This record gives sequence, structure tokens and C-alpha cells, in this order.
Amino acid sequence: MRSRVVTSYRAGLIAEWRARWYLRLRGFRILASRYVTGRHTGCAEIDIIARRGNLIIFVEVKRRSSICGGFDAITPAQSVRLRRSAETYLAQMRWVGDARFDAIIVCDDGIHWVHGVL
Repeated sequence: MRSRVVTSYRAGLIAEWRARWYLRLRGFRILASRYVTGRHTGCAEIDIIARRGNLIIFVEVKRRSSICGGFDAITPAQSVRLRRSAETYLAQMRWVGDARFDAIIVCDDGIHWVHGVL
């Protein structure tokens, strides 16, 4: 019989899945999940890249017990790496529309979507 232990890695994957559905229900099309510009480039993995109309959002998903814990988990160094990855993505796609960084924090009390966090 299998154990139903949820590891932090698995909990993170489930949180990302929930965040993708949350965005889809709000009219976004998911362009990429777990996007990495390249290994050993000093860039970070972007959890979700989504588009609605003329807006692309880069979403960092955090699974924490509280919304404050989710914000604390996004460090200044991570913010710099995320920005680098997003700039690379936008350059590769030759995007001329609007772009924004958001965070989706999946907590015990639900999903919190925070616009413009970086």
C-alpha cells in the first residue's frame, strides 16, 4: 500500500497546477510552465508565463501556510534572476506588449494573486 505523504516538491507541483487553472479561469493562456533560459546562465526558473490580450505575466508560485511566508520566500537575489529570465524570454519572443511580474501564493486559506510584485 502506498503512503500518501506529500513532499514539499510534490506540494509545489500541485500548487503550480492550481495556479495554472486559476489563471485559465481568469482568461489567461499558459505560454510556458517551469521556463528556464538555460542551465548555468545565472537566471532563474519562471514558474508560469501566461498571456491575456496584450499582457504577458511572469508568475512566481509559492506554497506556504500564510501569505506573509510566501512573500518572504521571494528573495532579492531571486528577483534579479527572475527579471533576467523574463528579459531573455521577451527578447526571444520579440514581445512589444505589456509585461508584469506577479506572485500566486497558495495558502491553507486559498489562493492569493498579487499583481506587480517585482
